[in-house]
Amino acid sequence: MSQQNDEGKRAARERLREQRVQDRAARKRGRSLRMAGVVVALLAIAGGVAALAARQGGGDDTADAKPIAVGKRGAPAKLTVYEDFRCPACGQFEQEFRSTIRDLEKRGKLKAEYHLVTIIDDNVGGNGSRKAANAAACARDAGKFREYHDVLYWNQPEEQTDEFASTKTLLKLAGKVDGLDSARFRKCVTDGKHNAWVTKTAEAFEKSGHHATPTVLLDGKSVYGSQTRPLTPQKLRQKVERKA
Repeated sequence: MSQQNDEGKRAARERLREQRVQDRAARKRGRSLRMAGVVVALLAIAGGVAALAARQGGGDDTADAKPIAVGKRGAPAKLTVYEDFRCPACGQFEQEFRSTIRDLEKRGKLKAEYHLVTIIDDNVGGNGSRKAANAAACARDAGKFREYHDVLYWNQPEEQTDEFASTKTLLKLAGKVDGLDSARFRKCVTDGKHNAWVTKTAEAFEKSGHHATPTVLLDGKSVYGSQTRPLTPQKLRQKVERKA
């Protein structure tokens, strides 16, 4: 009987040791799973922070070729404009329609989206289209796109002279816009901060099916360039007013 009791005690002790080993293994697995969960959570948080930083200006938010928008976001009408700062026809369009477009924007009836392209650089040669587009994007960063855009067209040089290829000229013209000429703006222009966006915008224009500047669309429909039914500022105003 004593022998049987001893064997029973040894068996019980063995079962207890095995149970303790199993318990330790289970606790270890639990800790590993919790650590893995923490790592995954931290990675997710880091990814979310990085994405948020990019959205809020941690990166170049114009690098995906989105147009530069001017006017009230919820405006009932949208004007899409493909322009080149070296393009004489674009200058003519701006001189003729600027006051009408700006008035409609200020009254909340029209939003304009500008695609700044490089058709003159590509066809004639030079760098003025690209450099002016980059500078305009730098003005956008400072909340001065509309003003600088208009100054560039007011001071548009002859197409063949390519004066906008001069960084000095672009910086000098910034002095005509209140509050734009700053160290940050100068660095943006000098470093070509938005050159990648300019390149992507030019590539998107080539794939758009449009072949000339200016190309002007009202809510996606071409409204400018017809020889038989030319658009006038008054007609544009009427078209927009009907949508309001």
